[in-house]
Amino acid sequence: MRLIILALLIYILYRLVQVFFRTSQVFKKTKRHEGGNAVISQMVQDPYCKTYIPVKEAKRKVIKGKEYFFCSEECAEKFKDN
Repeated sequence: MRLIILALLIYILYRLVQVFFRTSQVFKKTKRHEGGNAVISQMVQDPYCKTYIPVKEAKRKVIKGKEYFFCSEECAEKFKDN
């Protein structure tokens, strides 16, 4: 009986240590991001449909020597036609 109780206490202690280390790692990760290492994508506005999209996802087109950012190829074509 003592052996079962001892094994149960060891298991509970093991689980508590696991939870403690997981929460401390999450805390460290969030602190690192708060320090300025987080990447924030710049948003640009589609000149045709006026929606905002991240620069990384935008379709870039040069029309009459000026660079424009579009949400889709369809918007780029419609803008170019006007």
